[in-house]
Amino acid sequence: MIIIARTALPGPELDGIREFVERHGLRTHVSHGTDRTVIGCVGDARAIDPHAVRALPGVEEVIPVRKPYRLASREFVAGRTVIPLGDRRGTLIGGPQLVVAAGPCSVEGRAMLLETATAVRASGARMLRGGAFKPRTSPWVFQGLGVEALELLAEARAATGLPVVTEVMDPRQVELVAAHADVLQIGARNMQNYALLAEVGRVRRPVLLKRGLSATVSELLLAAEHVMAQGNRDVILCERGIRTFETATRNTLDVGAVAVLKLETHLPVIVDPSHAAGRADLVAPLAFAAVAAGADGLIVEVHPRPSEARSDGDQSLTPAVFDDLMRALAPFAAAAGRTLDDEAPREPRARVA
Repeated sequence: MIIIARTALPGPELDGIREFVERHGLRTHVSHGTDRTVIGCVGDARAIDPHAVRALPGVEEVIPVRKPYRLASREFVAGRTVIPLGDRRGTLIGGPQLVVAAGPCSVEGRAMLLETATAVRASGARMLRGGAFKPRTSPWVFQGLGVEALELLAEARAATGLPVVTEVMDPRQVELVAAHADVLQIGARNMQNYALLAEVGRVRRPVLLKRGLSATVSELLLAAEHVMAQGNRDVILCERGIRTFETATRNTLDVGAVAVLKLETHLPVIVDPSHAAGRADLVAPLAFAAVAAGADGLIVEVHPRPSEARSDGDQSLTPAVFDDLMRALAPFAAAAGRTLDDEAPREPRARVA
């Protein structure tokens, strides 16, 4: 159930509404917008009479929520969620700036990581990606450097100022990864690992949640709901392509899902053109399509020497090609009402209390 209240609702009236709802066993979450105040109610709404709620001072409307995802639904907050990444430049994802994360699929060593981080920062990337723990289809291939890679990522952040996003694969790793990274990534294979989703929901780090290989949009949003139900509302959704009958690309990039998500949820949506393409020469056109569809950002694989990469070299861009991509993105970003520069983004309009 969603309660729409007056914009300038006095504190005592807001408290009265929340106390009334919570006495009936529901939890409340308040979001203040420019034209309305939204009180989201989570729990069994059958326990409360909506007519009684409408009679409370300050209440304008009571709306039942019929979607299976509540916290992630567009109706639940007064505006779009904008998530700070915590870097020195105050980067926000979900605002007018198109945020690009870039870096190697796997952290393979200190020299290559620092070389890549320095290059992508110079080209305009606002976040550094790099895998420390790698989920691989075969147990006999490179699985990542683990803790050593986390330490190298933290060193690269200190050297470049770029916040770090890296994948966490196990609930037992969450605190360790959170101590080194700014954003915790949940990979496609773990999108429905509910124990892991609950654990990252308990930490105060933004979560980048990738869509599963065969997951529907609704299943992706319900996975986000698992994170948010534990108290962590800073979830970034990532469309990275789904498995279909098509073999021309590694995965089929569902551009339509980006547009659907922007209508269905207040959460930021980014796109991974690298995993969708599976080959470097397709990354740019898929990135352009993602921006045109309304994506808030991109996550791109970059390696100084893709032929030597220990994972996903075929889809990795060289720093020079990545620089070309960033230059080519500018008109697409402008056409979509976005900016790629260091212009100060707007402040968040909707933060859930």
